[in-house]
Amino acid sequence: MATAFSSDGEAALRRELRAAGAAAPRGDLDGFYEMGRAAAFVRDGGFRKVALQFPDELLVDAVEVAARMEAATGAEVYVLGDTTYGSCCVDEVAAEHVGAEAVLHYGPACLSPCRKLPVLHIFGQQPLDIGRCTEAFRELYPERQSRVVVLSDVVYAHAMGELEQQLYPEYPNIVFSRLVCGDPPGPAVPGEERKFGRQFWVEAAGGLQDYAMFYVGAEGLALTNFMLTWNCCPFSSFNPITGCSRHETLNVNRALMRRLYLVERARDARVVGILVGTLGVAGYLTLLQHLRELLCRAGKRSYTLAVGKPNPAKLANFLEVDIFVLVACAQNSLLDSSDFYRPVVTPYELELACNPAREWTGSYLTDFRDLLPDACAHIELPPPVPSVEAVPDVSLITGKMRATHLCDPSTSQLPPSTALACRDETRALVEISPAASFLESRSWRGLEQQLGQTPVSKAVEGRRGIAIAYEDEGCEQ
Repeated sequence: MATAFSSDGEAALRRELRAAGAAAPRGDLDGFYEMGRAAAFVRDGGFRKVALQFPDELLVDAVEVAARMEAATGAEVYVLGDTTYGSCCVDEVAAEHVGAEAVLHYGPACLSPCRKLPVLHIFGQQPLDIGRCTEAFRELYPERQSRVVVLSDVVYAHAMGELEQQLYPEYPNIVFSRLVCGDPPGPAVPGEERKFGRQFWVEAAGGLQDYAMFYVGAEGLALTNFMLTWNCCPFSSFNPITGCSRHETLNVNRALMRRLYLVERARDARVVGILVGTLGVAGYLTLLQHLRELLCRAGKRSYTLAVGKPNPAKLANFLEVDIFVLVACAQNSLLDSSDFYRPVVTPYELELACNPAREWTGSYLTDFRDLLPDACAHIELPPPVPSVEAVPDVSLITGKMRATHLCDPSTSQLPPSTALACRDETRALVEISPAASFLESRSWRGLEQQLGQTPVSKAVEGRRGIAIAYEDEGCEQ
């Protein structure tokens, strides 16, 4: 089951919460959650209502942190118990429900910019063995003139300064990235890279292709996102939890082949479901409008769906949809859809499928803001081509002919009706949409009474416990 948007349900059900005043598992609660910096942010901003957003694994400390924040600032503090979408994104929707004036976001973050509320990111200072990390870097890069960019998970960003002091005297060409919360002011300068809340400069003549990437953090969505985006660079990593280092052997080409297969599925799709996977990342409304226009010009029907955290059970209710496109932050966009009834693609993959002007160049875009107008990777839709002049295309999956040209926007707002039905006794006609046609072909039968045919039986004791783990499970085995 895909877990990009939520953690394991069994762990959440079995977790125990501590009351305020109980001993913290890390010993230094003030240091881990940077209580001084958080309190200063609230006091300096004059905020009277503040929302605290924790990921599932840190909710055990929510009661105590909230109590200390109220005592230190005098503000009303609310804990967001269940985020609307992924926990790495700031949940401005839930914060606005209580009228919060600011959000304190704890734990790992995708650093996607927000526009409505002031946000302070507190990542949680996870411990890092600097000595072991330094040794691992020397083993992976024995050549002292190696050009390496050091990236890290946000929870280890506090230790990057000390790691730089250890490595820079030996490796003069090493580059350390720094975290940037929000969009940096002004345009990027030559040699500057700005992506995923990271900023760094490269000085080689060949640009980033002359550098290798060293990632400090555990394997996860962040590392996968980096490897797909900077697929021209060899990657290595150090896992602070296990203390192990390695050259990343994940076959990026195989991952890209899988994504390109989904692009071909998107070309074949007739009905596309646009999944709203964020309500807080800046620019998501502009992208929704862009996707609707793109699909309309491509002659495809689209439905916008807001289902919260997507899972296979939810999306299986929309069987008439051929493929879904997920509008979410960069980390949660690469949703593994192997468990889903229909594939889930990214906005970039949908553009590759529907925009004839966009061609595959070898680079991969996971941040949908790069596709917006005036962005670095935005490509305008080409002018429409008459159907008689369109070059036919053959699907690589079904082997059938398909049209790949864009329609005239003035004539594609309402596709011509191909099926009409009588709506009522007044003989009014109504167009049958693809969803209605699909539902019309389905049948359903309810429960039948079968009076006198069901044998009468005595009541017996049922199961005890919760559905995920009944008490008598496994007894028969």
